[in-house]
Amino acid sequence: MSQGWIDDLRAIVGEGSLLLEPSDLEPYSRDETASGVVARLPAAVAKPASEAQVAEVVRFCADRGIPVTARGGGTGLAGACVPSPGGIVLSLERLDRILWIDVHNHTITVQAGVPMGALFAEAKKAGLFFPPHPGDEGAFAGGVVATNAGGARAVKYGTVKRFLTGMRVVLADGTALDLGGRLLKSSTGYHLMDLMIGSEGTLGIITQVTFSLLANPACLRTLVVPFETIDQATAAVEQLLNRGITPCAVEFVEHAAIRCSERLLAKTWPARGGNASLMFILDGSDEEEVMGAAASVASVMEANGALDVLVAEGEAKQAEILEIRSMIYEALRPGAVELFDVSLPRSEIPDHVRRVHELEREHGIPLPTYGHAADGNVHTQSMRVSIDDGVLGGEIKGWEEKHERVRAGIYADAIARGGVISGEHGIGLVKKDFLAMNVGERAVRVMKAIKRALDPKGILNPGKIFDLDGPVTPPRA
Repeated sequence: MSQGWIDDLRAIVGEGSLLLEPSDLEPYSRDETASGVVARLPAAVAKPASEAQVAEVVRFCADRGIPVTARGGGTGLAGACVPSPGGIVLSLERLDRILWIDVHNHTITVQAGVPMGALFAEAKKAGLFFPPHPGDEGAFAGGVVATNAGGARAVKYGTVKRFLTGMRVVLADGTALDLGGRLLKSSTGYHLMDLMIGSEGTLGIITQVTFSLLANPACLRTLVVPFETIDQATAAVEQLLNRGITPCAVEFVEHAAIRCSERLLAKTWPARGGNASLMFILDGSDEEEVMGAAASVASVMEANGALDVLVAEGEAKQAEILEIRSMIYEALRPGAVELFDVSLPRSEIPDHVRRVHELEREHGIPLPTYGHAADGNVHTQSMRVSIDDGVLGGEIKGWEEKHERVRAGIYADAIARGGVISGEHGIGLVKKDFLAMNVGERAVRVMKAIKRALDPKGILNPGKIFDLDGPVTPPRA
């Protein structure tokens, strides 16, 4: 970047809020994608302190044809916030204010850089509850909207999209739109807010969001139910939902994956028998309601081959079980290449998991699998190292080629079953080569037309989700 550009940017965001040294830029070169292959140093990192500064930075970049990539907490798993070549990162970390909680309308309005952990805590102080729970509480509010994050509670409460009622977004020309508000219904023109949800910063930069909240559940209980096979476990979930019982969360985990998390944390998963477990989280207005639901769950599980039904005693034990499940990814990450994120009709989970393990045997790389049993979101981690009883071993010869074959096989199987290649992590850089295969060339052409209409110079996070045909506006000297 020329000295003139540097001086102009520094004048916008202030001294100390423009990073240029490689050591300072490196943390902004990547997200949490396992392989670490998807990384690129930006030319600079700008850290605006207000929406007005965001707009000025975007206008600066638009005028000069400089790519600009918005960044939240950097917790994504698809390379969506990796800088574009020659571009700058616009970090929203200083937009970290909780603006207000409206207890009358059960909403919370925050700036885009508020971590989800802080949002959860603020809602709880007001006796309210934000149901969606992406896996990392360090994720920023704007980022979870930009990727339409999901999490374990989607089966009962839906994804982030269901609770978003309003936002402010800076467009590619530096102007701002105020969309939605503190209301639950709107049939007023095109629903522009939906365009921004899941757009990964390619159509606009979200600066403020308003979420609806619910009353805080008074009681939570966690159950762990082991089965001999994953087929039995997922079939039991279908029977449960057919009975009209909708838990807050239903996770399935293969015990081979759980062993890695147990070793990382030096903690023990409650179920020792069988090859897979279901983990249920039940919530309700009082203990009588929740324990009644637990009894119903136990009855259905036992009728469908459960080896046991284990109820966590006390909040500490519930938290420990959730931690072991939540840390599977981190336990496997040192030897992982990619975390797949396919979403299927939930009845297809058993056959898909069976195909995953066929691919595991065919190509000779471990593919530990777990996910959200009741909403169809399946996570398989492709490994470049061996695993033996929860211990990561040596590197597998030829893992690069094996991984690519496994990747193609998993995506092809998910699509053939009526699924999609991403349920909650997004497309970013990592999955864009498979987008057209999944949604079709015509759908991609429509997406590109929307991108060109809202970002004619192609400066907003270019190269993510898909590549535009032809060059974008070259930088102006």
